[in-house]
Amino acid sequence: MGKVSLFIYVTIALLLLLLLSKSPNKPHSNRRHRRLKVRSSFNFRPTHHEPVPFDPLVADIERRREDRQWEKQYIEHAHHELSHNHDAAPGEEAQPEWEDFMNAEDYLNDEEKFNVTDRLVLLFPKIDVNPADGYINEDELTDWNMQQAERDVMHRTQREMETHDKNKDGFVSFAEYEPPTWVRNSDNNSFGYDMGWWKEEHFNASDADGDGLLNLTEFNDFLHPADTKNPKLILWLSKEEVR
Repeated sequence: MGKVSLFIYVTIALLLLLLLSKSPNKPHSNRRHRRLKVRSSFNFRPTHHEPVPFDPLVADIERRREDRQWEKQYIEHAHHELSHNHDAAPGEEAQPEWEDFMNAEDYLNDEEKFNVTDRLVLLFPKIDVNPADGYINEDELTDWNMQQAERDVMHRTQREMETHDKNKDGFVSFAEYEPPTWVRNSDNNSFGYDMGWWKEEHFNASDADGDGLLNLTEFNDFLHPADTKNPKLILWLSKEEVR
């Protein structure tokens, strides 16, 4: 009888060990997740539209990195003598380190630091607004993505405006503005330089209040006329399209 009891106890112990080894609470080191990526490229000659991050936190990380890349390329384009003479530019910011980029990606892929589920729970009420009924519909998702895209565009416009606003009054005059070097150096009209896209007629059409100066919104319309709601600029754009 004692042997039978011992056999039963041993069997139960083995079953418990087997169940514990299959417990879902045990982390699966072989489980693969799709790694979140951070946009890592910037070019003064845009060839296509980059997707805008859904999460504003990720967008902020990308914008900070892009700002550093933009600053480096701006110095190289605007001050060739500095880009070729490292001794003459001790204050020039170094190129973004690869480790910085990897740290950002590591942060986004660390579930303890950046939990995707928690982020979605946090963002949900900000998206569910029309109506706030506990559900997210297609229109709400579209509006949210549009807001993130507009924020991204306005950030770049602000950055561009700071380089042209020579007197730092918060406005850009036509005298202060000059086309980007990649437009002026273009050997064709693929960027619209010969069609008036970067000339005074375009500038004046973007000036909604007609004061001869472009504020941030007007300057954004100037850079992105296809997205404008300014009637003058829409009329100008229509004329350019039929030329």
